[in-house]
Amino acid sequence: MTHMWQEILQEPKVIESCLSLNQKTISAITARLEEKPVSNVIIAARGTSDHAGVYGKYLIEVKKGIPVALAAPSVFTLYGKNVNMADSLVIAISQSGQAADALEVIKSARKQGAATVAITNTEDSPLAMMAEFHLFCGAGKEQSVAATKTFMAQIYLLAQLVAAWCGDEGFKKDLAQIPSLLIKTLESADQIKNVVNYYLFMEECFILARGMNYPIALEAALKIQETSYVRAKGYATSDFHHGPFAMVGENMPVIVYAPRGESLKDNREILEKLRKAGADILVVSNDPETLAMGDRSIRICDVENDLITPFVNAMVAQIFACNLSVLKGLNPDAPRGLSKVTYTR
Repeated sequence: MTHMWQEILQEPKVIESCLSLNQKTISAITARLEEKPVSNVIIAARGTSDHAGVYGKYLIEVKKGIPVALAAPSVFTLYGKNVNMADSLVIAISQSGQAADALEVIKSARKQGAATVAITNTEDSPLAMMAEFHLFCGAGKEQSVAATKTFMAQIYLLAQLVAAWCGDEGFKKDLAQIPSLLIKTLESADQIKNVVNYYLFMEECFILARGMNYPIALEAALKIQETSYVRAKGYATSDFHHGPFAMVGENMPVIVYAPRGESLKDNREILEKLRKAGADILVVSNDPETLAMGDRSIRICDVENDLITPFVNAMVAQIFACNLSVLKGLNPDAPRGLSKVTYTR
């Protein structure tokens, strides 16, 4: 059994403990934001953590109505410049907490008196120590290079922070259901594995989603890239309608995450267009009519809240990538040319 699979199996328990580990800190952050409101949010991250940040961007803008920017750390590290962040909430996300570029963003923000939060899986890491507040993933050591349980913890912590910031009790109740939804998703692992068998010889693919699930398309593509060496590319459905659609030819594999919710109509439109182009379509959805639009399909849990479906879809993407790597005779725990901690400045 691979470490990646073992760590996917741990995700329900990681989420169960996540809130209790961070409840006091989340309360302290919200008190800080009430005392001195911010006009915007800036998120600094790379790779998988950046995809968690994209989820945070959508979530904060939908629930709080304030703009969220993804930081360009090179402004600080390559060009030696500062950005005015005095009225911002600045969030740095890194599994190891050793991301030197995100650290420079946090350093600059603290000097300006901005509210700063680090989300890491290492309590004594440089980022955790530098930020005013630290949200701890508490996922335990992640041995596989491919991040799974830490990504799930990151988006869960972002969701819990936003729920507390908004005082949204209904959203908190929905978040409390995530461990059970993940357990149900694990019960579908054999179904996902059977679908993966069709993709043994896949060398390239596109992965599409929209809105809250757009970051899952990005993360699903990254997981397939790093574990199976497939040229996978994630797009927002809305963007794919434009220039990228020209790359779709006969039998081109396209995976579409299309759960019920606000984005379903647009996803169904792209599915119709893909069918006419002769693409090989895999649909991940909980809508029966939408599932029928694919050559193959993966049915997910009956989740109604579009803010919650990314958790289920993230696990589906991880299970898919892990099984594809093993099917291809590869080791998803140790991708070539990669290490667990990547240092960038």
